[in-house]
Amino acid sequence: MPSTRQGSVRLFQFAGINVFLHWSWFLVAVFEINGSTRRYSSLTWNVIEYLSLFLIVMLHEFGHALACRQVGGRADTIVLWPLGGVAYVDPPPRPGATLWSIAAGPLVNVALLPVLIVLVRLSRSSGWALAAPDAYGLLRALLFIDVGLLIFNMLPVYPLDGGQILRSLLWFVLGRARSLMVATIIGFVGAAGFIAFAVWTHSAWFGVMAVFMIMNCWGGLRHALALSRFAKLPRRGGFACPSCKTSPPIGKYWKCGRCGQPFDTFQSHAVCPNCAAQFSVTKCLDCGSASPIGEWAAFVGSPV
Repeated sequence: MPSTRQGSVRLFQFAGINVFLHWSWFLVAVFEINGSTRRYSSLTWNVIEYLSLFLIVMLHEFGHALACRQVGGRADTIVLWPLGGVAYVDPPPRPGATLWSIAAGPLVNVALLPVLIVLVRLSRSSGWALAAPDAYGLLRALLFIDVGLLIFNMLPVYPLDGGQILRSLLWFVLGRARSLMVATIIGFVGAAGFIAFAVWTHSAWFGVMAVFMIMNCWGGLRHALALSRFAKLPRRGGFACPSCKTSPPIGKYWKCGRCGQPFDTFQSHAVCPNCAAQFSVTKCLDCGSASPIGEWAAFVGSPV
């Protein structure tokens, strides 16, 4: 995913997750707030609506980040920018962990739906629609925004959440590399549809979104090809990961944390041949889990 962190200002930190705001957000905010339909009696309500939109987006991204941490992944940055938000998550390379990390974002929008529906109905029954039309209009707008974000994000087009959920489900059947390849190909088709819609409606927003999708799909396709090549590497017999049951590749694919030199940890029995550093655990390059090298060897001989 193209980085949006450059040119961003840090807003705050919550639960160890830093939230940044990209500078371009301010430019688009001025344009959107002043150019939006005047549904309210004051421009202040337009500002509140726009800020509320990004509050919902931020909650959505926190859903991704916290779910990723729950399954043992890394997630410490959220960036808000004109196209929404980006949570930089790195879940363990397992389909279930990836699926939960991605699905948790839309589930936040699902959880907000009954809350917003109840607030809209209460405000209507209590006479807010007449006594405070601006507040009532804001609640209705937030309900439509939440529904719109949920529907849009669940489109099965990579890299949207729906496309990544599709990829995670395919991962169970097709494997890590092929599932990503299929998802990115579908993403290219979806991006072409976005371009056609942008031309038809003269929408710059859909055009920018299409470019963003193409860039991510291209990166995803390259990653899928790299994963496919990695899966075809010759494997070392006598060892197997206790978690994913996959034998490690033969070669210098592990990097020493002390001297930074690559080495084959299974050839040297978890000792760096360059600086003699010893490592208590060895990371599986296929699933990301780490176990003592003795457990790798013991697993091969253990009964299934």
